Amino acid sequence: MKFTLTLLSVFLFNIVTAQTKFKVVGTEIENWRNIYSLVDEYGKTLKVLDTAKYYISMNDDTIGYFAIFGKKNSPGWSAIDVNENILFQVFNTSFGEPSPDYLIENKIRIIDNEDKIGFANEKGEIIIEPQFEIATSFYNGKAIIGKKCKKIPWGNHEDENGCHHYSITCEYQGYIDEKGTILKLGNYTFDEIKEEIDWKTYDGY
Repeated sequence: MKFTLTLLSVFLFNIVTAQTKFKVVGTEIENWRNIYSLVDEYGKTLKVLDTAKYYISMNDDTIGYFAIFGKKNSPGWSAIDVNENILFQVFNTSFGEPSPDYLIENKIRIIDNEDKIGFANEKGEIIIEPQFEIATSFYNGKAIIGKKCKKIPWGNHEDENGCHHYSITCEYQGYIDEKGTILKLGNYTFDEIKEEIDWKTYDGY
């Protein structure tokens, strides 16, 4: 009986901590270094992060179930929960500059190790597995996707100090619903799909 109660206690503890909402508070110390703390909605410090692991926080003052960090010796953006578990890697929205995606319609774009795009929800749960070459954020429950895409570099990428931005062109365009079901995909332009579903951006995204 005692063993059963112990297992139940551990199980309940994991549920509670996994659902803990928090925000990131940065404190600047000497040499322009920051110490990051995870703070709950009541202002209690839950954890102080090891500055040897994290080099930048990409979070505002919002309380949520995960936070986005740049981790040392780890490419891209990592979304972590209150226990510092990495939940997923976050899609970077702009080639050539740091700009991790953020929640739109309670969904954030994520990527796998092949740079395929999927989506997670506001609780940090993966709701659409990474599978798309390119995908926009959602608008009114739909996101535009592309297939057979390629990057078109701007300027001289061979020059280390040159431009490192790209445009993306795809042979096929379409759109998905909030379950990740492909509702349409074919030889259409982005503008044709955008007009068909009346897709718009939020705050320039």
